[in-house]
Amino acid sequence: MNWLKKLEKRWNVTSTQVLIILLVFACTGFTIMFLKKPIVNFFAPDGNKSMLFSVIYYILILPVYNVVLLIYGFIFGQFEWFWAFEKRFFNRMIGKKAK
Repeated sequence: MNWLKKLEKRWNVTSTQVLIILLVFACTGFTIMFLKKPIVNFFAPDGNKSMLFSVIYYILILPVYNVVLLIYGFIFGQFEWFWAFEKRFFNRMIGKKAK
């Protein structure tokens, strides 16, 4: 069983949906990567980032990443799948059991 079939089974989607979902994750990652430099330059124009800045950045990037993920999910027609993904993700973070 190849990786595509494994993801189809795990996510309960078609092979086309698997490719779209992976594309959404890739687009989201690239968007966050491209947003990082202007954000860092705005708050640390001289290039000296404090440890506090790094901690705050990584805490705040999580909700931004998730919002961008939902936006791309909507654009690519997979919003419902990503909305369910987000709910599972945050339930795991806070320790709630899935129904």
